[in-house]
Amino acid sequence: MQNISKRKSFGRIGVRSAPNGYFAAFFILSFVAAFLLHYEYYGAAIGVFAVAWVVIPALALTDKIVFDGVRLRRTGLLPSLWMKIGGGRDRLRLAHIEQVETHAIRSLKRGGRVHYRYRTAFRGRGSAMVAVSGGAGFRRLVTEVLRRLPDEVMDTRSMELRDFAAEPAEVAKRADESKIPHAEVLEASMKELRRRSRRRAPAANAVAEQEERAEHLRQLANELRISGSLTRALEAFRRAAILSPNNGWLLFEFARCLQSVAGAERDGKLERRALAMMRLAERRAGDDGELLARLGENYFQAGDWSRADIVYNRCVDRIGETFLAMRGLAEIALRQGKIAHVILNFSAANRSTSTGSLKRWTQGEVEYFSKLNSDEEYMELEVSRVNLADSLTRSRRTAVRIGLFGMPLILAGILFDENLVANIGWAISMVSVAFWIAISLLRQTVERRIPVGLVDSE
Repeated sequence: MQNISKRKSFGRIGVRSAPNGYFAAFFILSFVAAFLLHYEYYGAAIGVFAVAWVVIPALALTDKIVFDGVRLRRTGLLPSLWMKIGGGRDRLRLAHIEQVETHAIRSLKRGGRVHYRYRTAFRGRGSAMVAVSGGAGFRRLVTEVLRRLPDEVMDTRSMELRDFAAEPAEVAKRADESKIPHAEVLEASMKELRRRSRRRAPAANAVAEQEERAEHLRQLANELRISGSLTRALEAFRRAAILSPNNGWLLFEFARCLQSVAGAERDGKLERRALAMMRLAERRAGDDGELLARLGENYFQAGDWSRADIVYNRCVDRIGETFLAMRGLAEIALRQGKIAHVILNFSAANRSTSTGSLKRWTQGEVEYFSKLNSDEEYMELEVSRVNLADSLTRSRRTAVRIGLFGMPLILAGILFDENLVANIGWAISMVSVAFWIAISLLRQTVERRIPVGLVDSE
């Protein structure tokens, strides 16, 4: 009864689910319709074309991630059928969420503004739900869901979305009120930032007013960064850092903003400056265990495993075992092939958290890697499965390239009335499409781990 009243008082938030599968179905069916039309199967071509251009978009529009205040639920006809066939879950309670990961995809760059598309994945109990950005609904869902979850469940970008996602027009208005120049005006400052070394902050007798101003600029800078106004975000971070040069979190967020700009501009020098700023944030972190863990996560994602290992161990030495640090050390040990260390670190992560979903997840990881470490037969099966999944991924990419190779042949055959050339192109492309579909379905099956008890039961 309490959950029902909570759902009624909260209402529902619905956002689009990731449309990748619908895009693939749309293009494949459109191509099949063109194939049937070329060979004068007009009735079948019209039917397939209608499915591609009418049914698939309608199904995509009804496929949403809905939050009712208690759980996430995926709606839509195809997800429901797929869950029934595959035995998956179409809903996920907040208490069962084990991981939240957000990826930012640059979709368009114009002036000093980068348009990002965010994809947030909620994982738990063997299922995953992926929501994509596209307006105020996504921001509201992310804010409402993530503020109900512990920080340990989220990666850094998800925390940033929770804390700093805002309406871009409102953020731009606040930036104007704070007298942050527009991107066009700041281009010269960007060039100056690339040329010069970091400015020395004035002597640090920062009064309360300065600290309050620095915190305001920090909040504004992060909101500008999340909304894609990277150049203005850098200026806001620069001003905040002058007022509060010893704030480790501020320097960390400043470094992440520099990384975003360096990635958008493909600027190696700016990337190195971002790394230097990250190392400065590391020195200013002191005994802040959460900041040290997030720094380690950032190094790990950047591929600097040795630095991540140093930072995680520093966190453990100064603070003690924390979930984020021990999970990070487990992931590093996994990349290094040290299965025994993976087991020990996941066991420590299990002891250091009080969140039920994380305890279940880490216990499952301990059991899985313990099985790998002790059972050679299970190890061989899992290695074969992973190798097969990698092979299928490469094969799927090869199928796409071969299919694209057939397109010029099709066009050349049609334009120059060469039926043989067109037929060869259609054959190459259609066979590639068939292989791509088969490989994609097989890959979904192979990606799942072999249950730990399966080998024993056999």
